[in-house]
Amino acid sequence: MDRFEGMRVFCTVVEAGGFAAAADRLGISTSAASRHVAQLEAHLNVRLLNRTTRRVSATEEGYAYFERCTQLLADVEEAEAVVAGGAAVPRGRLRITAPGALATLCLAPALAAFADAHPDLSLDLVLSESVVDFIEEGIDVAIRVGRIGSVNLVARRIGQARLIAAAAPEYLARCGSPQTPDDLSQHQCLTYAHAASGNSWHFSDADGQRVDVRVGGRVHANNGVLLAEMAAAGCGVTMAPDFIVAPLIAAGRLQSVLEAWMPPALPINVVYPTRRHLSAKVRAMSTYLANWFEAERAPLPR
Repeated sequence: MDRFEGMRVFCTVVEAGGFAAAADRLGISTSAASRHVAQLEAHLNVRLLNRTTRRVSATEEGYAYFERCTQLLADVEEAEAVVAGGAAVPRGRLRITAPGALATLCLAPALAAFADAHPDLSLDLVLSESVVDFIEEGIDVAIRVGRIGSVNLVARRIGQARLIAAAAPEYLARCGSPQTPDDLSQHQCLTYAHAASGNSWHFSDADGQRVDVRVGGRVHANNGVLLAEMAAAGCGVTMAPDFIVAPLIAAGRLQSVLEAWMPPALPINVVYPTRRHLSAKVRAMSTYLANWFEAERAPLPR
């Protein structure tokens, strides 16, 4: 039995969520993939996978083994690369998840430049506003705004997003502009389903003290771009990151409010599972994005 090949097949099965999908990725038959994992389980004398007719998932022991195997295989790949070429070169597939708005409105140029700089690497981008599971979705690295998810994850801060409260000039002319956060109780506020704080909006007063206000309205959605566009159409007040609302403010379609009560900034992090070492491809991506945010992202208008 080739233990390294068994590890590679097992890890791919966990990442792909099934034998057929893993076999397709590896270019082998489904029966061969199943045989590799069965031999590995027999060698270890432990069940690594829960198998049902609908899905395959790692057992508790299988998940721990998956974490170790993933790092071991990455270390072997990098060691071979060092011997063959003098340095570890990012290669293979890098599966990234990021919020749709951040990726589309902000990160697209950086991701394009990163892909161009690493021709041996293929990017598989999964856009989702929710916090997806690394194992179930086969994710290598996540880019997250605000909360990072499980405490068992490692986060590297690469930038920040400034929250801006804004409404259409027509709405403010009709309903008045809020002068303090408490005034929002008299306004239609467009609320975001994935906000960590729910329908509470956070502000800071002149002394830096946090002020929390409960907001509400007739519109609630799981997409920040939609809420910003509805606010621009005169539907109410939205609170969204600068990469969403700043272009609408620059175009005159939205007007920022409560500028003296600046909400706290949200960190933007590259997030990955806790491991002793990072693979070359994850390390390259996190470093590239950190440098890009520092050097390329221009300040956005208030």
